[in-house]
Amino acid sequence: MIDFHYETAQEVVHDKRIEGWISSVIASENCTEGEITYIFCDDEYLLKINQQFLDHDTYTDIISFDNSLGKELHGDIFVSTERVKENAGEYGVSFEEELRRVLVHGILHFCGYKDKTEEESQRMRTKEDEKLALFHVEQ
Repeated sequence: MIDFHYETAQEVVHDKRIEGWISSVIASENCTEGEITYIFCDDEYLLKINQQFLDHDTYTDIISFDNSLGKELHGDIFVSTERVKENAGEYGVSFEEELRRVLVHGILHFCGYKDKTEEESQRMRTKEDEKLALFHVEQ
């Protein structure tokens, strides 16, 4: 089950297409869908989480807490909509496109992909592009 919660007044996911797409991404990685919660928040909310749980004093667009059981994906994914908006402008893409990239990024972490090294980051970006293409096919 995929849930969306908001710590901000602005709802950013409005339709079931996103939920269906995320489910298809999970299946495409030969994983099963458990309980996955997206929490949309602002920069300050996510900064506090970053400081409290990861001991990082930086802004970020996403933090994922993976509670998966083998190939059954479970966890919480916190997304700063402020950071997503800023990054969309920086990368020259729409807010919706950048948001989808961030949403799938969290799922890919749950599937076991990392992004600490340059090689891992490149593999993650390739996987993000592959999964973003699934969204456009399913529309």
